[in-house]
Amino acid sequence: QVQLVESGGGLVHAGGSLGLSCTASGLTFSPTVMAWYRQAPGKQREWVATMTRADITNYNEFVRGRFTIARGNHRNSVALQMNDLKPEDTAVYYCYASMAFGSVRKIWGQGIQVTVSS
Repeated sequence: QVQLVESGGGLVHAGGSLGLSCTASGLTFSPTVMAWYRQAPGKQREWVATMTRADITNYNEFVRGRFTIARGNHRNSVALQMNDLKPEDTAVYYCYASMAFGSVRKIWGQGIQVTVSS
């Protein structure tokens, strides 16, 4: 089956760092886009960062300069290195992938909690 699995996350103090990883499995075609989103309770899901198959990256202004999205160490994986974390970064972080071909074109991960304390 097709799925995205996130790992990492947890609880850190403000100013700390966390690394997230997302691995896609069951794909026939490599994703054209992989991205990270986040959602805090009572708020809409918010885009964080994107990496295309051509290695083009984009960031939400709120995380630019602090977060880095990069290819993971495994095929069809993506990582998010989060530095200088702030309490407002607290959210459930979701991995996202889109494919140009195949029976499944968009996939969301289950989400992983990131909590930043003061």
